Amino acid sequence: MNPYYSAIAERANHCCEYCHAPELVFNFPFEVEHIIPLFRQGTNEESNLALACRSCNLRKGTCISAIDSDSNEEIQFFNPRQNLWSEHFQIEMEVGMVMGITAIGKVTVENLKMNSVAQVAARKLWVRLGLFP
Repeated sequence: MNPYYSAIAERANHCCEYCHAPELVFNFPFEVEHIIPLFRQGTNEESNLALACRSCNLRKGTCISAIDSDSNEEIQFFNPRQNLWSEHFQIEMEVGMVMGITAIGKVTVENLKMNSVAQVAARKLWVRLGLFP
């Protein structure tokens, strides 16, 4: 297990810092991921680490930005250490979707596929169980 896991998981309240999935419902700990990957000059400092579910971590990979389909500009992904989640995303509770409300939120939702069929189905269940948001 990552030596930083305990501190990072506690800081994140055991939720994915990207899609806000609750770690409690998974049968393994979430991953400590580098917001800025090491090969892009990121560090192992806690200020560059985030708790991520497997889905978000795999889809983010080593990327830090993507092209916004509306503006055709390169937009940085949501950075949990620099951005406030509530300023970039909102939750559509009835349908279980996370919506990007800024360019940062939109490219993050789109590229991390936060509203895949499986993600939305799980999120609706988490809402009913009182585990989300």
